[in-house]
Amino acid sequence: MDLKFTEEQEMIRKMVRDFAQKEVAPIAAEIDEKGIVPFENIKKMGQLGLLGLTVSEKYDGGGADAISYVIAIEELAKACASTAIVMAVQNSLVCAGIEKFGTEEQKEKFLRPLARGEKIGAFALTEPGAGSDVAAMLSTAVRSGDTYVINGRKHFITNGGFADIVILFAMTDKAQRHRGITAFIVEKGPPGFSVGKEEHKMGIRGSNTCELIFENVSVPAANRLGDEGQGFKIAMTMLDGGRIGVAAQAVGIAQAAYEAALKYSKERVQFGQPICQFQAIQWMLADMATRIEAARLLTYNAALKKQSGEPFSKEASMAKLFASETAVWVADRAVQIHGGYGYMKEYSVERNYRDAKITEIYEGTSEVQRMVIARSILG
Repeated sequence: MDLKFTEEQEMIRKMVRDFAQKEVAPIAAEIDEKGIVPFENIKKMGQLGLLGLTVSEKYDGGGADAISYVIAIEELAKACASTAIVMAVQNSLVCAGIEKFGTEEQKEKFLRPLARGEKIGAFALTEPGAGSDVAAMLSTAVRSGDTYVINGRKHFITNGGFADIVILFAMTDKAQRHRGITAFIVEKGPPGFSVGKEEHKMGIRGSNTCELIFENVSVPAANRLGDEGQGFKIAMTMLDGGRIGVAAQAVGIAQAAYEAALKYSKERVQFGQPICQFQAIQWMLADMATRIEAARLLTYNAALKKQSGEPFSKEASMAKLFASETAVWVADRAVQIHGGYGYMKEYSVERNYRDAKITEIYEGTSEVQRMVIARSILG
C-alpha cells in the first residue's frame, strides 16, 4: 500500500480543511443544539465541487479518486458529522448509483445538476419493517404503460426533507423477494409524493432525517434505474461504497474527540500537574491514537481497493465496522478524560459522543458488517 498522497490529494485536503475549520466548525454546535440544516454551507459545498467530488468530469463532477473522497469526508466530519453525511450520501449513494447504473439520458438529466450541487439527492431504501432485512420491504411499483405507480413509505431517509432527487427502491415482484426489488429515480413534486415525520435524533442533529410517503405516485418508466429486479444489486453495490464514506466519517469524529481530549489533558491541572502526566490518562490517549490510525488505514485500504477496480465489499465492511466502533470508544474515552465537563454541551466531546453512535447503525449495523465479513472469509 502506497500511503504517499498525491499533490492533488493534498490540495483537496487543504481546501476541505480550510472550509471545514473556517465555515463549518464555528456553527457546528449551533446547528446541533437547534437541530437545523446548514443550507448555506451545503450550497458552499456545491460551489467547491464537494457534492460531486467523485463524479466523472464528463458529467461536471470533480473526477476525484476514492482516497481524495475519504480525505474530504474525514476533514468535514472532524468539524461537523452532520455536514459530512450530506456530502457522503450525495456522492456514495446517489451520484455513484446514477453514474454506474443509469442510462446516458438519466446522467444528463439527473447526474449533472447533482454533481454541480444544484440539486440534492437522497437514498430511500429503509422502511419501518425493512431495515437490515431489505427483502421485507412493502413498497410496490406496478407497471402501467409507460409509467410505474408507486405506493409505500420509507423512513430514516437522510436529506429526505429537502432532496430534489430520490433513488427509491420498491417491489415489482413480491414473489421474488430481494430479486423482485427495482430502483427508480424520483423527482420531488409529483402528486402523492410527500414528506412525513421528521425525526428528532440523539446525534447528527444538523442533518435532516425523515419519512417519505408515496401514494399512487406515477414515475416514468424512463426513470427506472437499471432493469427490473436489479434493485437489490444496485442497493448493495452503493452501500459498499457508502460504507467507506461512513468509515471516513467515523474516523473524523474520532479524530476530533481525540484532539479535544489531548488538548484538555494538557490544560487541566489536578494534584499540582496537568492530567496528561498521569499514566492512566497517557494510556487512554495512546490507545485512542492507535485505534484511530488503524481505523484510518483500514478505510484507506478499502478506498484503494475500490479505486483499483478490485472487489472491496469485505474491506469496506471491515473499515466501517472497526472505524465506527473506534469512534464510539474514542468519544467515550474523550468524555471520560474531560470528567464532568465532558458531559456538558459547551464541550465538543459531548457532541462527538452522540454523533459517533449512528456510525455503528446506518449503512448496515455492526452486526450486518460482521455477517458480510464472515461470509466473505468463509467463502
